[in-house]
Amino acid sequence: MRCPFCHSNETQVIDSRSSEEGWAIRRRRKCPNCGKRFTTYERVELALPAIIKKGGARTEFDAKKLRASMMLALRKRPVPLEKIDEAVSNIEQRLMALGEREVKSEKVGLYVLEELRRLDSVAYIRFASVYFNVEKPEAFVELLREATEGKGDKH
Repeated sequence: MRCPFCHSNETQVIDSRSSEEGWAIRRRRKCPNCGKRFTTYERVELALPAIIKKGGARTEFDAKKLRASMMLALRKRPVPLEKIDEAVSNIEQRLMALGEREVKSEKVGLYVLEELRRLDSVAYIRFASVYFNVEKPEAFVELLREATEGKGDKH
């Protein structure tokens, strides 16, 4: 680790401690060249896969965009924000667990549908009707049936 004061390439670790509930390591360092001390943090960096859109374009995964999409489906529904954040986190965990560098947006959409079905059937139907481009009343009836039966991955 390079010293931020004198830019020496050699620094010594004086102390290491677990931080952030075990998700980081805090290290106190000392530069033998200038004698100054400083703190560094070591954290796990997990990369989420890139998202391949329907048209083939690639984009970075954006949790804020995912949350906003879910919030739109859940608008005026009695679902606590903590549950929404938990659902977004579940989707992120599933994407990381895939171990893929790229994931099709359709897979993310299916994960969203699963989380919304668990949270609120009305939000599930709202999202599914847009996701599956539902235009006929019969298709809405099918969505309602699937929402109440716990299915919802075909159209």
